[in-house]
Amino acid sequence: MTASNAYRLRPSRRLATLRVCSLGLAIGLLAAASAAGATSPGQQASATPVVATAAQGVSVSNIDFRRGEDGAGRLIVRFDGQGATPDLRNQGDTVVVDVGNATLPASLQRPLNVVDFATPVQRVEAQSRAGGTQLVLSTRGDFESLAYQSGNEYVVEIVPRAGQKAVGGASATAGTSSSAVVAAAQKIATEARRYSGRPVTFNFQDVPVRTVLQLIAEESNLNIVASDTVQGNVTLRLVNVPWDQALDIVLRAKGLDKRRDGAVVWVAPQPELAKFEQDKEDARIAIENREDLVTDYVQINYHSASAIFKALTEAKGVGNSGGGGGGTGNNQNENGFLSQRGRLVADERTNTLMISDIPKKVAQMRELINVIDRPVDQVLIEGRIVIATDTFARDLGARFGILGRRQGDRTQVIGGSLENTTDVIEDGSTENNLNVNLPAAGFTNSTAGAIAYTLLGANFQLDLELSALQEEGRGEVISNPRLVTTNQREAVIKQGREVGYLTVTGSGTGVATPTVQFKEALLELKVTPTITDDNRVFLNLNVKKDEVLRFIDLGDFGSVPELARREINTAVLIEDGQTVVIGGVYEFSDRSSIAKVPFLGDIPFLGNLFKKKGRSKEKAELLIFVTPKVLRVAERR
Repeated sequence: MTASNAYRLRPSRRLATLRVCSLGLAIGLLAAASAAGATSPGQQASATPVVATAAQGVSVSNIDFRRGEDGAGRLIVRFDGQGATPDLRNQGDTVVVDVGNATLPASLQRPLNVVDFATPVQRVEAQSRAGGTQLVLSTRGDFESLAYQSGNEYVVEIVPRAGQKAVGGASATAGTSSSAVVAAAQKIATEARRYSGRPVTFNFQDVPVRTVLQLIAEESNLNIVASDTVQGNVTLRLVNVPWDQALDIVLRAKGLDKRRDGAVVWVAPQPELAKFEQDKEDARIAIENREDLVTDYVQINYHSASAIFKALTEAKGVGNSGGGGGGTGNNQNENGFLSQRGRLVADERTNTLMISDIPKKVAQMRELINVIDRPVDQVLIEGRIVIATDTFARDLGARFGILGRRQGDRTQVIGGSLENTTDVIEDGSTENNLNVNLPAAGFTNSTAGAIAYTLLGANFQLDLELSALQEEGRGEVISNPRLVTTNQREAVIKQGREVGYLTVTGSGTGVATPTVQFKEALLELKVTPTITDDNRVFLNLNVKKDEVLRFIDLGDFGSVPELARREINTAVLIEDGQTVVIGGVYEFSDRSSIAKVPFLGDIPFLGNLFKKKGRSKEKAELLIFVTPKVLRVAERR
């Protein structure tokens, strides 16, 4: 005798359920169900299970524990035969499973620590009680329990409630961020929201699957059609489980599947449903193969017909790789977006596509081409290259000379050098008589201003010259290249000159052969823009600014140019219309020097007559600005 116990949440549906149960159950089940119908509406309906005759003794062959995808703990108990009658009950933080007619081998009578599985189950204890088997699952946190039996396998699932995360070895530590905990809770809540049916409670012992499907049909107000191949019995205990989840559990336990069409649900074995759908698809393909072909012409406006033809016919996995250069797809097994009999021809002269296929495929191709063939937004890129220089140079110097001559029994001459004194003795020349010759020079290029004083006596000459020069320079070079290009299309703009220079190559005869070569000195902007959906522009940029500094003289071989090169290669994301600095270089140099006559140059005040001082400062700054502006051309859909 089998026993069944169905718990109700709504008293108004009890009579209908009892009427369905009476069709498949024995007289004892009817009596139990009648007792359930007599309970008060405020109580949960329950039918006292009828004690079944003792089945032949079975034994537990294996106990396994696994973790489900939603963080649920799954206890799988296998028996060595049919007829086991497990009973599941919740006792506070524990779930107890009693199998009175199944023995437990000594090798399986041991506790299992399952904390590391990160499920609500922390520990599983298997022990023998009164000749039977008792499994105690210690849990932590809020959970829901459900169980089902298929053949000689009994499965107990402990599912964390929505909003609760699994607790175990993988639980969040103190260092775990709160966002990770929230994400885990949201995932569990999402899994729970997959089922929206009214909660039901079922407790069945070896009841036909078709009877369970009838009960679920009553609870769901759906029309469930079961295939003739749906057979077998099922044992399960479900407490406050949505009816759609209960249906999935029953189907999974018996290898079944369902297809829903409105309020009708068809239940059949998975291979049967797969064969039905395959036959349906084969019939559809057969109908398409007998359908008449139509031909349509599509004018391409903003794209290249050849490029669209290549894209549509080379799509692997959805059809033909297309034909050869003639533009027709000849491979009957792979036809791009066309059917096996479809043809696509591209005419480059008129930029037109010809489509020959069944009407449904032609309509799909037209819709696809309309998405591809549309104008593309353009981008105006404005660059600004600023080179600012600031120079300062100052030179201070002096020239000082004393020339004296005395004649008598011996001649005495004082001059700037031995050569100078010799000239004075021989011919009386007074040139080059400077003792200190440190004029202003070195840091400045122009002629320095000077003031000179000469004192000439009968036998002596005094020369004094002070020179000084200060130079300041400021310069700014601004280059402003602009160009317009379409989205994701590279654009280049160049402006500058090619500088020629002479190179000499030798030959086997030893005769040098001159050759003129050219070197580019350009302002160049190369950019590839990409317009994003959030109204920003991603730019791949290459900016160059070269200029000729000077020419290096090579004597008989002419001269070669020396170039100053400035280049930046970068990628940047910019708002539409925003100006940003994508690069800059700042250079600063400060140099000073002093040249003096030892000891004399250190004399306060008068030491300035015996020294030369110079100082220079140079500043140079390079800044590169970029401003993209989107020119909306594409049609908004």
